[in-house]
Amino acid sequence: MTPDEARKMIEEVLADIVPGTDFTALDADADLRESLELDSMDFLTFVTALSDGSGRRIDEDDYPRLATMSAGVAFLTEED
Repeated sequence: MTPDEARKMIEEVLADIVPGTDFTALDADADLRESLELDSMDFLTFVTALSDGSGRRIDEDDYPRLATMSAGVAFLTEED
């Protein structure tokens, strides 16, 4: 997966959870949970959708690696 594909996937998943989000205004290093006011169920939905979409297993230990847009892109694009 390329960084552009990973970013697009993250944005699409978040747009389903938080409709109307302006991703151009979102700092790539901002905490997604804080910036988008995601509760724990929203974040779990986010993680599950990313796992399903990427075909990659995402364990609870990996959750901090999805805290920001830039960290999420890095996580999804790294080699297994």
